[in-house]
Amino acid sequence: MEKFWFNQYQQGVPHEINTSQYSSLVNLFEEACHKYANDIAYTNMNFNISYAELDKYSLHFASYLQYLNLKKGTRIGIMMPNLIQYPIVFFAILRAGFIAVNMNPLYTCDEVVHQIKDSGTEVIIVLANFANTIEKALQQVPNLKHVVVTEIGDAFPFIKRNVVNKIVRYIKKIVPKFHIPQSIKYTKAMICGSKNQFKPVELRHQDIALLQYTGGTTGIAKGAMLTHENMIANVLQASSWISPLSVGDKDIIITALPLYHIFSLTANCLTFLHFGAKNILITNPRDIPNFIKEIKNSKFTAITGVNTLFNALLNNPKFSEVDFSKLKLALSGGMALQKAVAVKWQSVTKTRVLEAYGLTETSPAVTINPMYLPEYNGSIGLPLPSTDISIRDNQGKELPIGEAGELCVKGPQVTKGYWQRPEETQNIFWPDNFLRTGDIAKFDDQGYVYLVDRKKDMIIISGFNVYPNEVEQVISMIPGVLEVGVIGVNIDESGERVKACIVKKDPSLNADDIIKFSKEHLTAYKVPKIIEFYEELPKTSVGKILRRALK
Repeated sequence: MEKFWFNQYQQGVPHEINTSQYSSLVNLFEEACHKYANDIAYTNMNFNISYAELDKYSLHFASYLQYLNLKKGTRIGIMMPNLIQYPIVFFAILRAGFIAVNMNPLYTCDEVVHQIKDSGTEVIIVLANFANTIEKALQQVPNLKHVVVTEIGDAFPFIKRNVVNKIVRYIKKIVPKFHIPQSIKYTKAMICGSKNQFKPVELRHQDIALLQYTGGTTGIAKGAMLTHENMIANVLQASSWISPLSVGDKDIIITALPLYHIFSLTANCLTFLHFGAKNILITNPRDIPNFIKEIKNSKFTAITGVNTLFNALLNNPKFSEVDFSKLKLALSGGMALQKAVAVKWQSVTKTRVLEAYGLTETSPAVTINPMYLPEYNGSIGLPLPSTDISIRDNQGKELPIGEAGELCVKGPQVTKGYWQRPEETQNIFWPDNFLRTGDIAKFDDQGYVYLVDRKKDMIIISGFNVYPNEVEQVISMIPGVLEVGVIGVNIDESGERVKACIVKKDPSLNADDIIKFSKEHLTAYKVPKIIEFYEELPKTSVGKILRRALK
């Protein structure tokens, strides 16, 4: 299909990007560190680290890793929330020629064992709060040879470090006891590295930069191999897209989504680093009152999030007191943005929230709405530069504009496959190398893409397709609804029924209210037949509602 979406591109946004301007992510990182040396790179708990310091400390940790005599391409795990240590360690791993393996700190022992075994991880850097999980896993993962344990305050100056670490360990008591004889403290590893001579490593586009695990909510987790070129491409695609906003070293982005998630890693950690901007790292975004307190007077210019995070902020009365005077970009991804949330966000902040779409296998961005949109339009935007999209049926035939089918993607940001899983890799690509996303979408005649739903989440009622996203959008418009997740359930032999799982903010809201409102906005077969109210809904680490867990 001709790339007719180019007609909607904002002036100045190129149709193609050139990944050859950087030989590796390390090349991109080092350029930023030297260009913006005196500017603040990251802020966490009122502590700043400059680009020059980030450069120095990541070199120290890279030297420590080389001291361990590991082979190029060795997998190194990172298991921590948003702390200053994360970017230091992440860039150190790449600089030393190794592969980063992001791990969710909230993983169970079984999940950690699977990921360490599957990836062949030999070293892990873990926050002390979660080290007991590593201790439990050790006997099952003989390939894990080195454990570096860090504490929350380890990147701070000496006095603040000791105060913070003692509060966390002895007053808040959120560091469970653990015993890992072969572990080394992060601070000692840094001292060791500072005394070791770093040896630069030659990296190429096709070298793997990270293994990003995905599929854990729908089946066994698989490691998507994201190369240096994949990540460079997505940074350049995103950078060119937001260039009309004149983003630069004076910008400040709020990083609440965890950096171990690909959305936050690429959009915040890498893209805004490329601009020399400041990242404000939020360690615990679930603590909404403290989150708001941290950003209240920061005069931030950009923020990324998922629908549930934006919704949680908007439902806290203190959020309206935040200074939004400099805000120019709010970006939503990871799950469908609900119209009710988008409209309220624009009303409170006077800035629209733009919806984007991506997946782990695409590093992650595929589409994004243009900067000139005046308000929420319900689409996931236009394909990024150098990105081709095809909407196909189950046989791989391209469908005409307006017809819903599987969204398929080709571009320099697309993974080369899953780590050591050739069959599963083959299954996600059509013969012409288009990646099958498993998402149902359609084009309009302007080139905007509209996400209908996940293929696997589709509910079939008497032969008719019901997409949970559509039903959730309607129910979320009810003023008394805080959150909603919609699933299909089998009650008897007659087939599936639509079930709505709801968290309410109005105690008087009842099932009849939900059904009555739904009937006004939905065809009869789409109206939920089962309504259940919950205190909270199960979510992923970034706040995406887990439909599988609801089932």
